[in-house]
Amino acid sequence: MTIDVDKDWWRTLFDDLYLKTDARSVCDEDLTRREVDCILQMLDPAPGDRILDLCGGQARHSLELARRGFSRLTLLDYSPHLLSLGSRRADEENLQVHFVRGDARRTAFRDRSFDAVLVLGSSFGYFVEERENRRILAEAARILDGGGRLLLDLPDADFVIGNFCPETTHPVDADMRVERRRELQGRIICCRERVFSRKRGLIRENTYCTRLYGREEISGLLKQAGFAEITFLADFMRRDTQGDFGTMTNRMVTVARRL
Repeated sequence: MTIDVDKDWWRTLFDDLYLKTDARSVCDEDLTRREVDCILQMLDPAPGDRILDLCGGQARHSLELARRGFSRLTLLDYSPHLLSLGSRRADEENLQVHFVRGDARRTAFRDRSFDAVLVLGSSFGYFVEERENRRILAEAARILDGGGRLLLDLPDADFVIGNFCPETTHPVDADMRVERRRELQGRIICCRERVFSRKRGLIRENTYCTRLYGREEISGLLKQAGFAEITFLADFMRRDTQGDFGTMTNRMVTVARRL
C-alpha cells in the first residue's frame, strides 16, 4: 500500500515527541561534537564569520559552535518548540545565538547577510515537489556573501537505495517504541511512523518524506543556484554498524562556494 505524505508534514512533526523518537541522532551530544569537528575542518571558518544554521532545530550545532568561540551565529527553524528549547539552553549557558522562526525557502534576511550557511541533520529534501527544494538553494545563494559557502548534510542516496530497509522498530525508553514502514517512490523515501506506549497504546501516527540526491544531481542543482567549487565528503558519521537510523544511517556532506 502506498504511503501518502502530506506536503506540509514538516510543520507539525518536530516537537517534544520527535526529540524522544529520534534522540539517538538528534540528542547525542558526542555525535554533535564530532559533527561540528568535521564541519569546522571542511569550512575552516574565521571566528568573526556570520554563520546561519538553517533548519537548525533545537540548536545542537549552533550551541556547540558558540561554545567554541563563534559569536555571530543565527539559527532559523519553523518549530516553535525546538526554537524555545534552543533559546533556553543558550540563555542557561550564556551563549550568543540569535533565534529566528521562519521558512527556509523564504527568509527575511537581507542579501549577502552571511559568510556560511549550514543545512545539517539531513534537513534538505523535505519537499515532494522538487521546485520547493530548489528554492532553499536559491535562498541560500541570495543571503550568502560573495565567496560564502553552503554546507549540505544529505542522506547518501546510493547507500539508502542499496541498503533499503522497509520496516524497522526500536525502543525509545521502557515505555515507548517506534515502528517505521518505508517505501521508495522513485527518488523519494516515504515513511509511516507509529509510536506506541505500553501504557497508552498508539500515541502517534504520522508520515514524512525525504528526497534523495546523488552527487551529479545535487551538483547540477547547486550550479543552477549560483554555486561553484563543489566538493563532497562521503561516509559522514557512518552508523550502519550500529543499526538502522533511517536516512541518518550514512550521510554525505556537500560544500559549495557562492559565486
